[in-house]
Amino acid sequence: MAKVCYSCGKHPNFGNARSHSLRATRRRWNPNLQKIRIQEGTNTKRAYVCTSCLKAFKVQKATPNSRPATAENAPV
Repeated sequence: MAKVCYSCGKHPNFGNARSHSLRATRRRWNPNLQKIRIQEGTNTKRAYVCTSCLKAFKVQKATPNSRPATAENAPV
């Protein structure tokens, strides 16, 4: 799975790390992605979402009560 934000499509950026002597070595800047359970319609799924989308409430986080009732998580 690619390290891309599910909501906004943010992805790694590439460039050069420049040392004191200005020697250029390739590097990448990764977005701050978190793998969380999100609510998508009536289903829940795990997806990578960047923290800026989480803070802006661009995705609906799944709550423990939002799971469909199965034999495993049904109340006894």
